[in-house]
Amino acid sequence: MHPSIHAARTPDKPAIVMAGSGAVVTYGELEARSNRFARLLRASGLRAGDHVALLVENHPRFYELCVGAHRAGLVYTAISTRLTVGEARYIVEDCGARAIVATAATAAVATQAAEGAGALVARWMVDGTAPGWTSYEDAVAAQPAQRIDDEVAGCDMLYSSGTTGRPKGVYVPPEAGAIDASYPLLETMRNRYGVGEDTVYLSPAPLYHAAPLRFNMGVLRLGGTCVIMEHFDAAEFLRLVETHHATHTQLVPTMFVRMLKLPTEVRARFDVSSLRCAIHAAAPCPIPVKRQMIDWWGPIVWEYYAGTEGNGMTLCDSHEWLAHEGTVGRAVVGELRICDEDGREMPTGEPGTVYFAGGRPFEYHNDPEKTCGSRNARGWTTLGDVGYVDADGFLHLTDRKAHMIISGGVNVYPQETENLLVTQPKVLDVAVIGVPDEEMGEAVKAVVTPRDMADAGPELERELMAWCRERLSPIKCPRSVDFEAELPRHPTGKLYKRLLRDRYWAGRASRII
Repeated sequence: MHPSIHAARTPDKPAIVMAGSGAVVTYGELEARSNRFARLLRASGLRAGDHVALLVENHPRFYELCVGAHRAGLVYTAISTRLTVGEARYIVEDCGARAIVATAATAAVATQAAEGAGALVARWMVDGTAPGWTSYEDAVAAQPAQRIDDEVAGCDMLYSSGTTGRPKGVYVPPEAGAIDASYPLLETMRNRYGVGEDTVYLSPAPLYHAAPLRFNMGVLRLGGTCVIMEHFDAAEFLRLVETHHATHTQLVPTMFVRMLKLPTEVRARFDVSSLRCAIHAAAPCPIPVKRQMIDWWGPIVWEYYAGTEGNGMTLCDSHEWLAHEGTVGRAVVGELRICDEDGREMPTGEPGTVYFAGGRPFEYHNDPEKTCGSRNARGWTTLGDVGYVDADGFLHLTDRKAHMIISGGVNVYPQETENLLVTQPKVLDVAVIGVPDEEMGEAVKAVVTPRDMADAGPELERELMAWCRERLSPIKCPRSVDFEAELPRHPTGKLYKRLLRDRYWAGRASRII
């Protein structure tokens, strides 16, 4: 189960198809190019366990970088192309990247992000060069296409949030040294979703996110074809299903909503009958939305609950979901445990913090406090969600213990935005929360106490939102601002964010949608 195996059997088979440009990378090409990159890493002095940063959009070269780094035993960090210079620089420095790969499209941010990163020994740029960078194409062309002698499995390290609101790398060590060794997600893809050599996997999301990065890597290991959209568009997605006879896909609920809002005649224009498995995760899916998708596409919709941490996973198919509406499934990796604040296990049907026992180990890079906080005394691990398990063993999520916001399937950690907004001269106090949004699931809202309440109003709202957009990735910026003369704080200074959230979520059965 590795692309090299399929390259030997079917070298001319498309491994990757870029939906927009039509560019094709065959398995033979993927093998040769990933080998050249692995050799380039070794020639540059990088060894197993070293880190390489990738600031690359959805691009034909993306997976040769991942496969090459993986077979060289490297830890590869895909960085969001939507981050600001400061955010990207922090990740490059925090992960200790010894090499970085960027593209002409990300050159401006990448160049500034790499400045002062003392560990860097190599900077390669795809599709052109900039001062201080070496042409990636020229560098790999100088390397042989044969496999390196010391292949060993590497892994990704993607960035989540830390205790201070700064992102933290989630490190899940490989389970075995062999590059073709299996792992739990791959077995789930093969045995539950039916991914194999006949799979055509339509991938509509940015590849720097954990799910699309890992699922496409899984499809390549199992010999299928990945059709990768450069950007998501609802009608174009449906057209691509028909054109490529896509059999599998993975989406987030926001994408469901946008497709359902297409005019009926547009939805009916495309034949999606080739789809055998449509997976969704990353954000809670409103029950009416999921019902409509099952009515439209049939009982091919699968849902799972898991995190970048890989510590556990639940899963359910359409039939199980219809019998347990709102569930995110039963455990397929790790064992579910629901505990109260004192660590006592809760009885069936009673909510508490969701833990996984016996799941894969992980740690937060450079953040032992956050790593420790994700475990209880028995070593069970949690992503910070609250829920209950029903009598049949199905997990239902009811709330998030942490203040994380999930907007359009993307995790937003409000403290980072709060830490910025409170430095704005006109802001005295601020809380950033997620509020209900029918399309995005949650929208980022800032509740602000201005230094002068006389300034409160639409003009200050626009000013604060624009001020944030100049300094943060757009997904982290508030889409609206409300003003309060005083935020609910304890005399010790602790903010009762739950009281604020309750105002906006009143009347809903669950505090997540």
